[in-house]
Amino acid sequence: MRFLIVLLVLMACTSNAQPAFESQTLDSAISIGYGLAIGDVDGDKKPDILLADKKQFVWYRNGDWRKFILAENLTQSDNVCIAARDIDGDGKVEIAVGAQWNPGETTDTLASGSVHFLQRPSDPTQIWSVKTLHHEPTVHRMKWVEVAPRDFRLIVVPLHGRGNKNGVGEGVRVLAYQPDKAGSQSTYELVDQSMHLTHNFDIIRDGDHENIVIAGKEGLKTFGYSGKEWKLKSWDAKTYSFGEVRHASASPKVVAAIEPMHGNKVTVYDNGRRTVLDSTFNQGHALAFADLLGQRKDQIIAGWREPDKNGKTGIKIFSLKEHESFWLDENGIACEDLAVADLNGDNKPDVVAAGRATKNLKVYWNKRK
Repeated sequence: MRFLIVLLVLMACTSNAQPAFESQTLDSAISIGYGLAIGDVDGDKKPDILLADKKQFVWYRNGDWRKFILAENLTQSDNVCIAARDIDGDGKVEIAVGAQWNPGETTDTLASGSVHFLQRPSDPTQIWSVKTLHHEPTVHRMKWVEVAPRDFRLIVVPLHGRGNKNGVGEGVRVLAYQPDKAGSQSTYELVDQSMHLTHNFDIIRDGDHENIVIAGKEGLKTFGYSGKEWKLKSWDAKTYSFGEVRHASASPKVVAAIEPMHGNKVTVYDNGRRTVLDSTFNQGHALAFADLLGQRKDQIIAGWREPDKNGKTGIKIFSLKEHESFWLDENGIACEDLAVADLNGDNKPDVVAAGRATKNLKVYWNKRK
């Protein structure tokens, strides 16, 4: 009898940990879906979805999920990244974008890498005007970062250094832009130039400001802004090469990663101890931390974009508490990027993902009881 009770409790615990999601395709005709952002575009206090696609920057309005074009055909080569955040406290996001994606050209600032600020029209469903900022070859990722209370920088991270070949040569020029409200001021600061093949980065809250953690060929480097200059705060996991990095919301010492760039391994670092959770990915390219399962501890959400040895692409959830993995999407998306947010106000995080080869944008609604 005692054994039966214990078994039932274990079954109940396992059942409670099972993910319950309902997928919805918002767009089945995207071109690539390079990058996602979440933010309130129209000021209705609901998070909208923003997407950097091949030739268009677009947003999907929360509720009816109607698609609107922000800007299109900015450069000859593809768009590649987007950053959206309310930096002036008016309840509506400011938007910056990166284009002219030409990773094979690492020298010419006109032929590779462009940075733009999108200026809001009175009606945000109309085309936004574009202010062009300083260009840097192979611009690849960008985020708004709060370096002091209500003082923001647009951090821009290229893939390569100038003249870099196969990750060898000059270091990547990580830049911090400070555009004015109109987006016309193109002053910028050099954050760092010591890393190579810097594929992505994350933001960590540190009191009243935020630091950035850059993932690259040399591991993870954390930088903070103080005394009107950028300083290296730590250099971790030096023996590994990173493509993606995310930190758990409850503990900045718990780090998820995809190794190496476009790699096959999903790893977690807990106070420096490395654990490989999965080594079967093919071009892992999307990563997030969130408590999707209601465990009071974040899980890792990771996606990949090329078929694995079983011919599958998709997104998996990794539970660190119970050392389990679950499919969020099995072969329904070739995941290029993903983001997590409570989109419908039910206090449960939902997942948004863009598919490269599958050309789809999907929401996974969290139906956990």
